Amino acid sequence: MSTETAATRPDAETPIDPTDDPGTPRLTVGYLATPSGADGVVLAVALARVTGAAIDLVCVVRPTPYDGQPGLAQYQQRIEAQAADWLREGAELIPPGFSYRTVVTVNESFADGLASHAVDTAAKMIVVGGTGDGLLSRHTLGTVSNELVHSSPVPVALAPRGYADRVDAVLDMVTVAVPVRPGEDNPLPFAEKLAERAKLDLRLLSLVSLESPFDDDSSRDVRAAQIAVARELLEKTRSEMNPELEVDVLVADGTTLDEALANLPWDANDIVAIGSGHLGSPNRVFLGSTASRILRWTTAPVIVVPKSG
Repeated sequence: MSTETAATRPDAETPIDPTDDPGTPRLTVGYLATPSGADGVVLAVALARVTGAAIDLVCVVRPTPYDGQPGLAQYQQRIEAQAADWLREGAELIPPGFSYRTVVTVNESFADGLASHAVDTAAKMIVVGGTGDGLLSRHTLGTVSNELVHSSPVPVALAPRGYADRVDAVLDMVTVAVPVRPGEDNPLPFAEKLAERAKLDLRLLSLVSLESPFDDDSSRDVRAAQIAVARELLEKTRSEMNPELEVDVLVADGTTLDEALANLPWDANDIVAIGSGHLGSPNRVFLGSTASRILRWTTAPVIVVPKSG
């Protein structure tokens, strides 16, 4: 069960009701009246700004268990009314000109409620913030975001803490972690489509680390060889891509994976696409160990892409 209201800011140049155009891409945005809820809304706006997507601002409330007492239906209605009030406050973060609707839906699980709504509306992504207790501009997974990045059937976009301070954020580059080893899930097709639709530059990233306790000539030679192989792979990948895209390649290396990630430059307008781990089910998001470390180090928003089927 869900209730929804649709709107376009009244001072939009060309008001469009998103429910009237089935060709408009949609974003499902999980919202609570918290700082991380605001982070997710502002990231959704940044994505909508470059993709033309409409925003579904969704709050999930749990059903009240029936206990035989009178007034249960009225109590549930009050809970849903409170959620609708929160959504109206959250919608104030959406600037003029953006199509959106607010949705209150009932589900035992916030994450399941978001995923069900995303599937029902053919949403391109679920967008959420993390938690409010991590480092500023870093990612910390909360209960909902952690469940989503280990089960969602659609890509999950994660906003770093404090992203709501960047109300005018304009994305201009998507960085995609291209796997070097055969058999690893590759988020490149998703990232390429996003770059094409949003007219973003594309940066192909490969991570190289020896993870060796030694720093001698032999170890450095091995790492140099790995870097050369990774760069060759990225250059070959670039040559096979849409020539209209502006594509850069970057090999980040270090004696450890964490050092390689620490050496990466992140621009204020980046967004990062990463694939799912090998333990995940097909067509589901599953945050693997390498992706988790990328998430820990980057200051940019991150999109976790479902494992290919």
